[in-house]
Amino acid sequence: MKAVSSDFAPPLKLIAPFFKYGVVFYLLSMAALLFFEPTFSYVQMNVAGWVHLFLLGFVMMIIFGAMAQLIPVVLETGHVVVDVYYIILPLLGIGASVMVFGFWMIPSLLPYGGLLVLVAMVIFALESMATLRRSELRTLTVKTVAWSNGYLLLGIITGFAIALGLTGELSIDVEMMLKAHVYAVLGGYVLLTIMGFSLILIPMFSLAHGFKEDHINRAFKCVIIGVALVFAGALTGWEWLMWLGYLVNLIGVLFYMMQIYIIAKLTVRKEWDIWAKSMVFAFGTLGFSIILWLIYILTGYTPFLHASVWFLLLGFVASMISGHLYKIVPFLVWFERFAPLVGKEKVPMLHEMYSKEGAGMMFWFTVSGVTLGGFGLMTESNLLFKAGASFLFIGAVFLFATMQKMLSYGK
Repeated sequence: MKAVSSDFAPPLKLIAPFFKYGVVFYLLSMAALLFFEPTFSYVQMNVAGWVHLFLLGFVMMIIFGAMAQLIPVVLETGHVVVDVYYIILPLLGIGASVMVFGFWMIPSLLPYGGLLVLVAMVIFALESMATLRRSELRTLTVKTVAWSNGYLLLGIITGFAIALGLTGELSIDVEMMLKAHVYAVLGGYVLLTIMGFSLILIPMFSLAHGFKEDHINRAFKCVIIGVALVFAGALTGWEWLMWLGYLVNLIGVLFYMMQIYIIAKLTVRKEWDIWAKSMVFAFGTLGFSIILWLIYILTGYTPFLHASVWFLLLGFVASMISGHLYKIVPFLVWFERFAPLVGKEKVPMLHEMYSKEGAGMMFWFTVSGVTLGGFGLMTESNLLFKAGASFLFIGAVFLFATMQKMLSYGK
């Protein structure tokens, strides 16, 4: 387990809005699912709008807030210009909203929303890289920050190109550029970021230590190479290169799962709390997503691909984020408002800073929603899919309510 320091952490008032508005975007994206059907194409504008609502509004918003806190803590150096996060937040939030509205209503707005998102992500990436250069550490997590931000830049550039292509202002192969964009953002940024920081957070929260990092190092190299191959294959139109990249990425993810399994065996923390349940569900859905993708490769049956992406995004990515929120947010609030009172008066324990009942309801509604919705996609059953969307929306309401309580605790 890596040691981390909170000496360089930015103030709560800078980070809290990312978590607050990220959860709001999650609530909106789950509400939007109620109006979708289980049969669709990824090139549909309304589907693209939902994907950007979920990924930009929720996933990226939460990751940016977490990275604002974790990058200086892990690198053991302060941000170069920490105040840029006050600019990143509105640019990302407004840009994501304009893009979603463009996908759903007025396509001509896409370049404007895309430009705001582009500026926000460029500022974030450049500031992160500048902070990285100040650190003398060269751990796996540090390397992850460097590579993931590089892929983030590629992802947002290709995304902006797609926005121009959809409005007719740029002549490109939108379908192939979309594949490059998706892999640069999801594989190159989101997956690498999750891999790098879960190597810090999962051992820390599970109290596991003394493990070797051979598998995660192999996973890291495979994902970097795999994403590069897919990205290059998409830009050149070489399908064989993309398939090679898919295979290398799959090997990388399997190595990552093996590393997490090794860490799980070493854990000394036996408490079955909301975080532990979320991690088990997250990695379970990741494994199921891989199985469904392999079945799709063998059969060519598109609903299995749709379900695979569903379990990857709403099962793995969303559960990794929501589960860690119940650890990270209470600690940040406690450190800001109660740490100075230690030894002077009674202070709350971290688990007392959120409703366990509310968190439990969030978890079980989410698990039910992901499961029902996924099987609804596989069978193209509108009843199952709408039931899953309904459960997910209720789970999102509980996440919103518990997040509000955590952020306001002790005010």
